[in-house]
Amino acid sequence: MQPIRMVDLAGQHKKIKTELDAAINEVMDTTAFIKGPQVAAFEKELASFLGVKHVTGVANGTDALQIALMALNLPEGAEVITPDFTFVATAEVVRLLKLTPVLVDCDPYTFNIDPEAIEAAITEKTRVIIPVHLFGQCANMESIMGIAARHDLYVIEDTAQATGADCLYHGNWLKAGTIGHIGTTSFFPSKNLGAAGDGGAVFTNHSDLDKKIKIMANHGQGSQYFYEEIGVNSRLDTIQAAVLRVKLQKLGEYNKARQDAAAAYDSAFKNNTALVTPSRAAFSSHIFHQYTLRITNGKRDDLAGFLNEKGIPNKVYYPMPIHENEPYKNACRYDVSKLKITEILAREVLSLPMHTELDDEQITFIAKTVNSFFN
Repeated sequence: MQPIRMVDLAGQHKKIKTELDAAINEVMDTTAFIKGPQVAAFEKELASFLGVKHVTGVANGTDALQIALMALNLPEGAEVITPDFTFVATAEVVRLLKLTPVLVDCDPYTFNIDPEAIEAAITEKTRVIIPVHLFGQCANMESIMGIAARHDLYVIEDTAQATGADCLYHGNWLKAGTIGHIGTTSFFPSKNLGAAGDGGAVFTNHSDLDKKIKIMANHGQGSQYFYEEIGVNSRLDTIQAAVLRVKLQKLGEYNKARQDAAAAYDSAFKNNTALVTPSRAAFSSHIFHQYTLRITNGKRDDLAGFLNEKGIPNKVYYPMPIHENEPYKNACRYDVSKLKITEILAREVLSLPMHTELDDEQITFIAKTVNSFFN
């Protein structure tokens, strides 16, 4: 059996080495390292894949979130509602822009932001909702967009973990990130669509927002050396765009491989009453950026140690709610009494290896090892 990895980029890249080498060598030969033709080509191809009008490549997923917020021209102190159970970048950029993160609870089954918690947290200062499509499955965008419309709020979708997932909206299946006013994503190497380094993108169907996004990402320039805004310098490298063009063509195949691996895990764990396997919402596909269990008998950390001893990588995403981290305790608005699901999940979740190269032998060994711990 091949060694088990949490993410097997070496195995994935080996299969497409010839294509990747050709794409990278083309960039090296032309030396168009900044804003080369591969960037525009990738933006066009990603827009077509997503079914969205405008895509802007940026340096990373965190920049994508920050630029999306900057494009909205929000007043200092404006409130942005976002989940407490997620990676810190979502709240981080809100604070960096001198806005106020409002941290709310999540659904116990999908782990995504709870629409009822969003509505309960809205005040006269609220301007934006940022749902995070966690672990590969979309938040309930039908409900979230309804809330946003009633309260005249912007919605920025964070699709860093769900590029390629489908979401049911008004009877149509749309790609994650294309329903809100702005969508953002990350191309960190371990993502479902991952570069060979950092990268990200911002996308929208609104031409006025797209213009602002492009200006903000390019030093605030409306035209060269003429500045309309105070912006940032954030761009997708041409080499990364070349790599992403190759991998975008295979994203459907990659997501299907993850779904097949998840189904095999589900089958192996169906009789284990100490585990809760990932749920699938009726309104979203699940493309399994992570395969995340809930360990309900209080033995999560013991299981993690046991798996480590057996050579099986595992990870806790995320061991501490954002509001418990020191820089955010007094920098956000939240009500601890209304974050009960988040606190439970932080104690119970454990992610198993999930990537495109998992084979039946590896999955069987992982599942048998997990089950043997409880037996």
